[in-house]
Amino acid sequence: MNAATLDRRGFLTAACGVAITAPNFVRALGANERLNIALIGVGGRGGSNLKGVASENIVALCDVFTPAVDKVAETYPKAARFTDFRKLFDQAKLFDAVVVSTCEHTHAFATLAALQSGKHVYCEKPLTHNIREARLIREAAGKTKLATQMGTQIHAGDNYRRVVELIQTGAIGKVTEAHVWVSRAWGLQSAEDAKKNNDIVHVTGKPAGEPIPAGLDWDLWLGPVKPREFNSVYVPGPKWYRFWEFGNGTMSDLGSHWNDLLFWALKLKAPLSVEAAGPQPHAEIAPATMSATYQFPERGDMPAVKMVWHQGASKPALWTDGKIPNWPNGVLFVGDKGMLLSDYGKYLLLPEKQFVDFKKPDPFIPKSLGHYAEWIDACKTGAPTTCNFEYAGWLTESNHLGNVAYRVGKKLEWDPATMKAKSCPEADAFIGREYRKGWTLG
Repeated sequence: MNAATLDRRGFLTAACGVAITAPNFVRALGANERLNIALIGVGGRGGSNLKGVASENIVALCDVFTPAVDKVAETYPKAARFTDFRKLFDQAKLFDAVVVSTCEHTHAFATLAALQSGKHVYCEKPLTHNIREARLIREAAGKTKLATQMGTQIHAGDNYRRVVELIQTGAIGKVTEAHVWVSRAWGLQSAEDAKKNNDIVHVTGKPAGEPIPAGLDWDLWLGPVKPREFNSVYVPGPKWYRFWEFGNGTMSDLGSHWNDLLFWALKLKAPLSVEAAGPQPHAEIAPATMSATYQFPERGDMPAVKMVWHQGASKPALWTDGKIPNWPNGVLFVGDKGMLLSDYGKYLLLPEKQFVDFKKPDPFIPKSLGHYAEWIDACKTGAPTTCNFEYAGWLTESNHLGNVAYRVGKKLEWDPATMKAKSCPEADAFIGREYRKGWTLG
């Protein structure tokens, strides 16, 4: 697959065959030397990510909202300032690595530009806006020796490591079924339900235009998306994530964290099929409640497995029937010798009486240096990261595929080699999309 060409206004003309295979700007770094880091997006998640890499040299700040850049520059007065990330890459020799914290619809553009420029990349989750972009980023990163990391912070925690060890050493036997549920219910719903579900935004359609705030380059914020009028329901985030044009709702957002545990423990990649359920799809807005049922093939000595995603009001039958603890959010592995229930910080082997005398395996997955520290160390030493784009790309594709099945209202038989849903050409419009003139990804 060809890499991206970002030709809008003539910026960033690096060719794939040169920039991806032979980065020109990577400095050789000692383990104790500080990285020069550029940040694309410095408000919201960008601010949090900045704290995670603040041990390094922050040499460039970029955001479409100038006041956000100016505020961060008070702490980093020597950092170069940019509004357009494409101009940032015109000065790529300034930095060694890039942290991408833009909104979902521009992740792929900034990330691929970094890879083409030979820069290590940390990209906030989800990795991309759609399946085609995820494949492009994963394959482009695979042609380099750059350190990549998706912002799945919980992946660095000890609890996930212990769960993975238990599943992969057969604590509950062969796992043939798994469920994930998240209580967040943000998206298309009634005003009453939005209030009940603590949704900070109640939207029912495309909002009317409002004056653009001073200092915001709205055209650049839209990026590859077709022009539309500004409304404060989009900015500041994470309000925008409810709209299909800019995000993919709860599935791609929280799915990056919760489905991560299943992908890691069960060694998942591409599903054979996926079928979704929920309210009638809306053209503009992602749902508050939905579910998606995946079928994954055998993987080595692991059997085929059914995985079900639940969000909002949707819950597994084992949960609603009171056969497992009613945790508000959870991951449930169902094996032929028992079950394992987990959330971010704890887990249970079920039924508990059966595992009273169970001896846990000695830990064999090394403790993480820390989510950000892991990536920084990889940039300097070449050590692996655990949420690299090879792993994160497959996870992102699968999450997006659940939304594709929901939006077309059909069970999809998936061919990962061609990125096609068999006998469902209408899915193509959601697997990838057309960009407005001047914004292209090859």
